[in-house]
Amino acid sequence: MTMWPKKPYIYEINTAVWLSSLSQKYDRHITLTNVPDEELDYLASLGIDGVWLMGVWYRSKAVRASALNYIDEYRSVLPDITEEDVIGSAYAIGAYVVDKRLGGRDGLASLRRRLQERGLQLILDFVPNHVAIDHAWVSQHPDRFVRGTLSDLQRNKGMFFKSRDAWGRTLVVAHGRDPYFPGWIDTAQLDAFSPSYRQAALETLLDIADQCDGVRCDMAMLLVNRIFAQTWGDYVDEPPKTEFWEDIIPNVKALHPNFIFIAEVYWDMEHELQKLGFDYTYDKVFYDRLVEQELEQLKTHLQADINYQNHT
Repeated sequence: MTMWPKKPYIYEINTAVWLSSLSQKYDRHITLTNVPDEELDYLASLGIDGVWLMGVWYRSKAVRASALNYIDEYRSVLPDITEEDVIGSAYAIGAYVVDKRLGGRDGLASLRRRLQERGLQLILDFVPNHVAIDHAWVSQHPDRFVRGTLSDLQRNKGMFFKSRDAWGRTLVVAHGRDPYFPGWIDTAQLDAFSPSYRQAALETLLDIADQCDGVRCDMAMLLVNRIFAQTWGDYVDEPPKTEFWEDIIPNVKALHPNFIFIAEVYWDMEHELQKLGFDYTYDKVFYDRLVEQELEQLKTHLQADINYQNHT
């Protein structure tokens, strides 16, 4: 088994766009099952350690319908776009199953084996804060979500949406969001304090860990107890004694010790997420200083504690 190096180089691929481009290049339908050898050889030649296949999970009809509302905006930068090109957000996941249009679970397993033959490991997405508005959990397990009342819906129409549970009863569910922006209207907000959701998240990640070598966790800081309470405190129970990630990461690593967790994280919370168990975190401050060409600040930044830097 290939082991991750201490400071891995990971190459991100937008999976749907990549497969579409390869289909055009080779004039045949390409999925995860039949990516040409020369394309994988090219990836291996880059000197990388792993590939992050972004967006392999199932995208639902409701998410696509929501995305189609913005097709005129897409045309401002993609003049030749068609409705067929619109598949919906990769971060409003309809189910944690590999989309059949991309090749399904077997296709992903085949590609992973071929990557491993070239010394490459595989990273996939995990989106802990929210799922698609029509994810099966919304109707079957409403206790896993932040919910409101009809009055909340009327007062904050962009913050909540109406749905129904498996027995046909009306639900008012929050859209996923962070504390500083309006809701993402194609998503349903999961309740980080819900024991049922924490268990479901663990089970989901254990299944994902059977299919890859690590996960990039979207907006991972939103699940920290104090941040979640700041965002949703009026609608959820008191915070648990343990942090969300403390209940998740050690239990996954107990069965998959070489599996890595990468946190998308902002607001100077990188070190906090590292202490909660993440192997690696984003470093937004470093990125911003590069963009702004702040040379003196960059020098200071690179003098930070080496243990911290080894995990960003």
